[in-house]
Amino acid sequence: MNITKKNMPETMYRASRCCRVLGNPTAYLILRRLDIKRDTPGGLSKKLHIPISTVSMTLRHLRQLDLVRYETRGSTKEYWVKEKRVMEVLNLLERLVEEIREKKE
Repeated sequence: MNITKKNMPETMYRASRCCRVLGNPTAYLILRRLDIKRDTPGGLSKKLHIPISTVSMTLRHLRQLDLVRYETRGSTKEYWVKEKRVMEVLNLLERLVEEIREKKE
């Protein structure tokens, strides 16, 4: 059976898309950085040592999920985390991973 948007509830489908984007290490790092401070794609690229094209594409995916927002300042866009609850999710996931690793030891 091929899982598609048509054969699963809308909320579940959107949650799976969110998980897919959050599973991208670049998106994860960008969210962590934007949780600390607003930044531009160029600034994120420099600080995270990621090509600006990758940063821009990832920011677009995060915008599509409504997790980040931006404000235009002159010729640049300044981004921030719009939905702070996503940071709670990341913190919970990190704690879960730590607990799983501790149980293995």
